[in-house]
Amino acid sequence: MLFYSFFKTLVGKEVAVELKNDVILLGVLHSVDQYLNIKLSTVSVVDKGKYPQLISIKNCFIRGSVVRYVQIPGKEVDVELLQDAARKENMKVSQSA
Repeated sequence: MLFYSFFKTLVGKEVAVELKNDVILLGVLHSVDQYLNIKLSTVSVVDKGKYPQLISIKNCFIRGSVVRYVQIPGKEVDVELLQDAARKENMKVSQSA
């Protein structure tokens, strides 16, 4: 749930999504769900020469299971907030065990 909450704070920001088949898509994060499925708008392909069939894509839905990485701008990451959330989640897990 930690990653889902984190990605929801990035809605409206530009991200790069690298898929498991080595395609890298740049776009604005439109939405994300609990399975980390991603909707991007204003999409562009990084390697247009290698994937010319993807040039015309403007919006896309990406299933969470095919995502390798999501690259986000460094200025968009609140490291302290993320660390605090990770600590709290870890405390819940260790107390329930």
